[in-house]
Amino acid sequence: MGKDNGGDDENNRSPNPEHVEKKEEEELSVERLFEKQQVPSWTRQLTMRAFAISCALSVLFSVIVMKLNLTTGIIPSLNVSAGLLGFFLVSTWTKILTKCGFIAQPFTRQENTVIQTCIVASSGIAFSGGFGSYLFGMSDRIAAQSTDTNTVDIKNPHLLWIIAFLLVVSFLGLFSVVPLRKIMIIDFKLTYPSGTATAYLINSFHTPQGAKLAKKQVRQLGRFFSFSFLWGFFQWFYTAGDNCGFSSFPSLGLKAYQNKFFFDFSATYVGVGMICPHIVNISVLLGGILSWGLMWPLILKKRGDWYSADLGLQSMNGLQAYKVFIAIAIILGDGLYNFCKVLSRTLSALYVQLRRKDVNNILPVADQASAVSSEQFSYDDQRRTQLFLKDRVPTWFAAAGYVGIAAISIATVPHIFHQLKWYYVLVIYLFAPTLAFCNAYGTGLTDWSLASTYGKVAIFLIGAWAGSSRGGVIAGLAACGVMMNIVSTASDLTQDFKTGYLTLASPRSMFVSQIIGTAMGCVISPCVFWLFYKAFPDLGKPGSAYPSPNAVVYRNMAILAGHILRLICSLGPWSGLCGSGINKAKADAFVPAVASGMICGDGIWTLPASILALAGVKPPICMKFLSRADNARVDKILGGS
Repeated sequence: MGKDNGGDDENNRSPNPEHVEKKEEEELSVERLFEKQQVPSWTRQLTMRAFAISCALSVLFSVIVMKLNLTTGIIPSLNVSAGLLGFFLVSTWTKILTKCGFIAQPFTRQENTVIQTCIVASSGIAFSGGFGSYLFGMSDRIAAQSTDTNTVDIKNPHLLWIIAFLLVVSFLGLFSVVPLRKIMIIDFKLTYPSGTATAYLINSFHTPQGAKLAKKQVRQLGRFFSFSFLWGFFQWFYTAGDNCGFSSFPSLGLKAYQNKFFFDFSATYVGVGMICPHIVNISVLLGGILSWGLMWPLILKKRGDWYSADLGLQSMNGLQAYKVFIAIAIILGDGLYNFCKVLSRTLSALYVQLRRKDVNNILPVADQASAVSSEQFSYDDQRRTQLFLKDRVPTWFAAAGYVGIAAISIATVPHIFHQLKWYYVLVIYLFAPTLAFCNAYGTGLTDWSLASTYGKVAIFLIGAWAGSSRGGVIAGLAACGVMMNIVSTASDLTQDFKTGYLTLASPRSMFVSQIIGTAMGCVISPCVFWLFYKAFPDLGKPGSAYPSPNAVVYRNMAILAGHILRLICSLGPWSGLCGSGINKAKADAFVPAVASGMICGDGIWTLPASILALAGVKPPICMKFLSRADNARVDKILGGS
């Protein structure tokens, strides 16, 4: 006979669905793991050690971004790497102080977020500062490779004016999107994939389970950092001349090497390839095959037919012109497509959001609290929303900051670039907040910042307005810098707001950290560029270690823009751009650490290499590859001597 429990035994009853759902929610809740930890005030999140470590890592990351700017022009997202390295250094700092008998301030995820924000803001200037594009495109080195060498359209880099220019244009974007933070993060719930991924990483570091994984990740980072640094040091000994060393290894043969198909043993590119999406890697590979393997050899055969056979390969009246202007056409076409795609998604999503919500509840005012009932929020959402709306950056402060800095910029920039009139800058600043919102919103949807595309739009509009005879090239390039800095920093800040929202970091600490990081970047990035500029005399020249391929492209865009108005007038009636199949979980966990180690190790070696170059210390060996016939001739010459 079966034993009757009278149906009152709780173990035999079917579970209450609401009870099960609540229990599952508690198990999955991130904020319940940190429920017993007090969230520090926004001022205590901004520590001296955080900014000291941010400054040191900003130098490293600026070197990495600068190196990529001046070589491939492809810059991956470094948010995760910044968060990981920040965690590693502060954790090490805290342990050392504790072992020495000092009481160290607890390291919180909010402080970790502040460090990551500051590093990304600072190193971001190395990209938006245009050192590999519009700013370097003003120089005589790039003008010599272009179609126009008018001295009116040349402004060579100098450390002081670069720093001054960045200081007056790099902060506008921050003030333009501060009032919109509630709309972006809470009302529209934009995902900001990179910001969200960084927040999850930082949250996991500060849990017991995550700390164990972080130790393993840091161990892998340290291994590959050391390997990458030592490998860069080893390669240096074999680079005593042009095209010497492992960076030009003819793995596919000498014929392929002549068409730029060779293996570069730089660990930086391996790390970047691990971080970049597969579509980017495939696109770069196909682009290299189609251009260097197919198009340029075919156009070269037309020498003497399509262009004079007497011209050198670097002449802008010969093969180089085909390379540059085909590249411009592809970049503009791809950029226009992505601009339309992201803009259409932005407008479509905005329309849907505005239809779903009461317009009065989503005005761009950061001060208003959300009136949504708690039933519509999970515990995590309630906790995060409460703290996100607590420390507000007043709207009046953001508006006053924008107007004040804009006024200073309008008065200052024309003195740095006399071709860029004050009313050009004023027009840019009138439209900039709208474009900054579009870029920040589009980045939240697609994780794709179109800052460079908006910059190219400014090149064509302002360059055409100024005209080629009135310094339109410099005016267009400078306008590109003004626009790029605004829309780039705007999307970076909203990305960091998302990270701060998910880690309970105060919006005020995020904003202050972004301001300090941007100020650091306005000094660090020009100094790093100046180090490259002085250490490598062939910087920007085709075939050199740092050819800066985008600079000549941007300059020629500005040249085209200067002639657009004249062309329109003459035509008109008024004439007079694989994950591991072995273990995906481990790959996802350790790929960022391994890639970061390889990128950072190779990047940090660039600093001593530049110092050695400035000191006149040259490598002792040149390793080159010759064909059998050339080698026999060299042996004969050497034997004869």
